[in-house]
Amino acid sequence: MESPAQGRADTPDTDVRTRVRTMQAELFNYATTLQRDPNSIRLCGVTKFHPREAMFEAIAAGVTDIGESYVQEAREKYADVTGVTKHFIGHLQTNKAKAIVSTFDVIQSVDRPEAGDAIAKACSVLGRRVRTLVQVNISPSDRFGVAPQSALELADYLRKLDLEVDGIMAIGPNTDNRDTIRRSFEEAARLFAQIGGSTLSIGMSGDWREAVACGSTMIRIGTALFGARSPVLP
Repeated sequence: MESPAQGRADTPDTDVRTRVRTMQAELFNYATTLQRDPNSIRLCGVTKFHPREAMFEAIAAGVTDIGESYVQEAREKYADVTGVTKHFIGHLQTNKAKAIVSTFDVIQSVDRPEAGDAIAKACSVLGRRVRTLVQVNISPSDRFGVAPQSALELADYLRKLDLEVDGIMAIGPNTDNRDTIRRSFEEAARLFAQIGGSTLSIGMSGDWREAVACGSTMIRIGTALFGARSPVLP
């Protein structure tokens, strides 16, 4: 089986820079309509299965946060890349914690104490600090994330490990029902208010408007910036 780094992206209808600028304009206009400061919402470009060249186009267009789900793909793609914040957004396997800590600045997907233990140990060994987010499960279709009622307890545990907990991350439900999506994001926002930090990472290409309406401070956008992605199958 080929690694995720060997995936390919479908050819986009327009170039990445145009897509980024369009997304930035839409985000600015929508935030302004909601009387929110557009500068309070960061755009994280999700480069998963997209080539390094596309990532550089996005950065040139003003994207300062980039995200990956697979550490092996990120280590190749992010090598020697400076001036941006690198986010790990995939499920954290504890045996890869050292590689993740050495590659990323923010780990968004901490969803259990064992993951926190592995990150803390890796930080100690490498002499490096990273920011963490508690991943909360707000969707019945999502396999990962801590249960909402246990999120605050997990955040406290991570802080006792001397990890910086900078907020929460959540993935919206896989549905076309906009009210269901919004209610889930409202729950994430309530948990964010309890846990604290600066980052409420909710909202992707298909539901970022609901997320922004609920207070998101970071939207994770892949398809709207880079086009459809499709990894090469074995």
